Amino acid sequence: MASEPLLSGPPKPGAAAPVVPASGGPFMPTRLSWVYLGLAIAGGVLPWLANLAFIRAYGQTFDIGLFVQLANANPAAQSLSRDLAIGATAVTIWMVSEARRLRLRGLGWVLLSCVTIAFAFGAPLFLYLRERRLAELTRQGGGEA
Repeated sequence: MASEPLLSGPPKPGAAAPVVPASGGPFMPTRLSWVYLGLAIAGGVLPWLANLAFIRAYGQTFDIGLFVQLANANPAAQSLSRDLAIGATAVTIWMVSEARRLRLRGLGWVLLSCVTIAFAFGAPLFLYLRERRLAELTRQGGGEA
């Protein structure tokens, strides 16, 4: 797997096709799936470090109203908040559609993690699960559904 490209795409002319067991077998993580899993971990830890700092600075609980107020306190914060809201909405719609298309299990947990942990955790987690499902479909001979 050392020669596997980080980003998937069409094979280069003359490149050997990857060997995929026809009868199934365990999921063999690709570099791309490891990247997604690493991003999910970072996306869960880093936002929550900031959330914990917010709780320490502004009280003993997570005051969502104050959090939203501060997230819109100036034009830079408004830009980031609106960017995240619009981007996350579009990606969430795609995740639901893609999960149905691929018959992906675990979408409920992904969506719950997007609102309880962080979207930066849930979106890469979805991509990791999607990679696993695509590999499963390939092993079954179904390709991408």
